Amino acid sequence: MSSVSTSAVSTSDVAPAQPAEERIEIGRLLAFIAMVFGMFMAILDIQIVSASLAEIQAGLSASADEISWVQTSYLIAEVIMIPLSGLLSRALSTRVIFTISAAGFTLMSVMCAMSTSITEMIIWRALQGFLGGAMIPTVFATAFTIFPPSKRSIVSPLIGMVATLAPTIGPTVGGYLTDLFSWHWLFLINVPPGIIVTIAVWRLVDFDKPDFSLLNRFDWTGMISMAVFLGGLEYVLEEGPTKDWFQDEIVLIVFVCMAVSCVVFFWRAFTAPQPIVDLSTFANRNFWSGCLASFVCGIGLYGLTYLYPVYLARVRGFSALMIGETMFVTGIAMFLSAPIVGRLSTRMDLRVMMAIGFLMFALGTYQVSFVTKDWTFGELLVPQILRGAALMMCMVPINNLSLGTLPLDRMKNAAGLYNLTRNLGGAVGLALINTLLNDRTDLHLQRLHEQVAWGRTRAEETLNSLTQAFQSLGSDAELAALKQLATMVRREAFVMAIGDVFFALTVLFVLMVALVPIMRRPKPAPAGGGGGH
Repeated sequence: MSSVSTSAVSTSDVAPAQPAEERIEIGRLLAFIAMVFGMFMAILDIQIVSASLAEIQAGLSASADEISWVQTSYLIAEVIMIPLSGLLSRALSTRVIFTISAAGFTLMSVMCAMSTSITEMIIWRALQGFLGGAMIPTVFATAFTIFPPSKRSIVSPLIGMVATLAPTIGPTVGGYLTDLFSWHWLFLINVPPGIIVTIAVWRLVDFDKPDFSLLNRFDWTGMISMAVFLGGLEYVLEEGPTKDWFQDEIVLIVFVCMAVSCVVFFWRAFTAPQPIVDLSTFANRNFWSGCLASFVCGIGLYGLTYLYPVYLARVRGFSALMIGETMFVTGIAMFLSAPIVGRLSTRMDLRVMMAIGFLMFALGTYQVSFVTKDWTFGELLVPQILRGAALMMCMVPINNLSLGTLPLDRMKNAAGLYNLTRNLGGAVGLALINTLLNDRTDLHLQRLHEQVAWGRTRAEETLNSLTQAFQSLGSDAELAALKQLATMVRREAFVMAIGDVFFALTVLFVLMVALVPIMRRPKPAPAGGGGGH
């Protein structure tokens, strides 16, 4: 048996001895496409509201502090479900867990659209994120379970593109829907496809059998501690940068609860007879290094999806629709590069592809580190193309290196952990970006204030020209000129801080290239297990 496996591993091409196993049944393909569409909806809804929070705030009469929870509640609930989905998928089967997830997500979309208060919206959004969160890792696990390795050059780019394209175009889709109709359609748009996905999955998916005995040994202590740990971590990372971290009492209390729950969770993970999450998968070198790469990819994916709109809105004054149209370039680049990356994945060392992807990331962010207040679509075109292509060049090999060589009976649990690292990368990345942005803005503001002090010829000339421009205001002209000069200084400090953040991301992406020698050249997954595991 071992000699057969060894010879199979050493062969570069897939052996044609069993061509029946290489064929994809049309029913399975249609079922998988339906699942991918469900995953697309779940990931899209993370960012679809980001460009329309002002409209939702006005519609629900919410405060500025409350409205951020429309997004935060979804993220917290989703990040709890993602690792839990592995156990639930084994216990209930792929068919049942995905059907419940798609149906619940669709129902909660309706409830969100019908919300009449911010409290209702936050509750329904949390349930929407929790129920929909199971769809994401289930698709990844299914892709590496039901398809033979020879088809991964098609399947892996597909799920990689969906996982990265959905959050990228989220603000664009949200901007269009709100501009053309109303904010309610951010959620109502999910209903028709959600119903179709639910029915299709229930009728077509039959990949595995449930193991209800797993529910009899369910570790409730591990479940509760994991929920508080991950939910608290997400809250601290979301709220910390805007509330001066531990200077805020609530953030400090949540952090303490998170730390205690973290200890309990890891204790249960290593001592419980049947832990909620099996962390032993991290013993696999390719898996833990791939999860680290996925974490950094999450920073690039969610961090840049946040940074570009911040610059375009606060510096350039773009509307949500204009921001969406500007950022759509990244989506187009991803869509066009996906088939090319798929072909390359069969011809190149995946580790080299990953290194090229991170270097492309670094090149794009390095270009934007020279950003000025005058940059617009033209200047951001090449960096966005590089970002789109880099996402595909990173995601496809990382998917294959991390999940493609694991035993099939570990796939469902591993897919949850793998997707969790990408989401946590986004959360950590946003927290670090916001903190760095605030600190560097203050630093540049302090330095610029020294340059515009009285006695500085350039500053006094600028102030005089502004005062002349406001002559129509009479005695208030000088005060208006001072306010305008202060605004200009703050804007310049903010633009310089954005450049610093992009440079920091450049360094991070270059450092990730050092991860390449750690990973092993992938070999086909061990035989056995089948789709039923």
